[in-house]
Amino acid sequence: MLASTLMLIALLCAGVLIPVPYAEMSPGPTVNTLGQHDGEPVLQISDHKTYAADGHLNMTTVRVTSANFRLNLVQAVYGWLAHDTKIVPHDTLYPNGKTEEQSNQENAEEFTQSQESAKVAALKELGIPVKSWVIVSTVIKGSPAEGRLHAGDVIKAVDGGAVKQPSDVARLVTKHKPGQDVVFTVIPAKEQAAAEKAKRPATTTQDITITTTTSGDGGPKRAIVGISAGTGHSFPFTIDIKLADVGGPSAGLMFALGIYDKLTPGNLTGGKFVAGTGTIDDSGTVGPIGGVDMKTIGARRKGAQYFLTPAANCAAAAKDAPSGLTLVRVKKIGDALDALKDIRSGNTAALPKCTTKG
Repeated sequence: MLASTLMLIALLCAGVLIPVPYAEMSPGPTVNTLGQHDGEPVLQISDHKTYAADGHLNMTTVRVTSANFRLNLVQAVYGWLAHDTKIVPHDTLYPNGKTEEQSNQENAEEFTQSQESAKVAALKELGIPVKSWVIVSTVIKGSPAEGRLHAGDVIKAVDGGAVKQPSDVARLVTKHKPGQDVVFTVIPAKEQAAAEKAKRPATTTQDITITTTTSGDGGPKRAIVGISAGTGHSFPFTIDIKLADVGGPSAGLMFALGIYDKLTPGNLTGGKFVAGTGTIDDSGTVGPIGGVDMKTIGARRKGAQYFLTPAANCAAAAKDAPSGLTLVRVKKIGDALDALKDIRSGNTAALPKCTTKG
């Protein structure tokens, strides 16, 4: 009896003290894009007519343990058994030894880009023109481009070849061999910002020569300068999204719908509680996200009746959908708008519902 007791105590101590290579995901806060957060409207639109919007178009989030936190065996087992948490390999959330700071920076950049794409998608759906151009999205620390190019610089040409879309940059740079020079023709970010503020075209360009280096990402060896290219936009009026302490790209769809609702008369939801998730690109295409099962739980706890779900996440979400929550399948912003029309009219039988097959 004594030996068994001591063995049990030893096992319990080991379970508490020994870390395991797993991380935990759980439902995070959900925020109504039509409402307020920390005392101010989430969506703030100026210099254009807006309309009052009732109901809920809630974006959803997932909480995750930090990069430095290690679950012990007892916590991991409890998480596996619990319905409202998910235990995943630590490397799923923080691959290749990614630090907390790196993860936060990446999430912040994705969140910013999702806001821009949400604005573009909403305005395009409304037929409001948006000007776009290719920009330096990020500059890798320690790369040849550091100190030469800066985030927000507008890329007009590479080696004299016109740049029309972000993929053109990599195509033109990789024509070189590592160690060769490449010439970027850019409008500096400060000049572009000043021109937008003054509502005039930005015309001042600079030619910047950068010596390429060899890629080190495990793929085919190629010439790189150490930047990623993205898309910048100029909007005909101001749209600000005020939401701190949130990262990642998954709120794009709900931001786009919130903007659309505020720019059109009437209520998209008919006063119903609709939540959802999904990335969105400039064309309005809705993409998949992670942790959808945690987001549906968080949405239902908050009171959601309907959940707009990216088509690629439907099967996973439908496997354990919370009772009372209807999962609606969407591929584009137009699908979401059609679904909202059915919801506010009460024609819920017409909704494209998620199933375990997709």
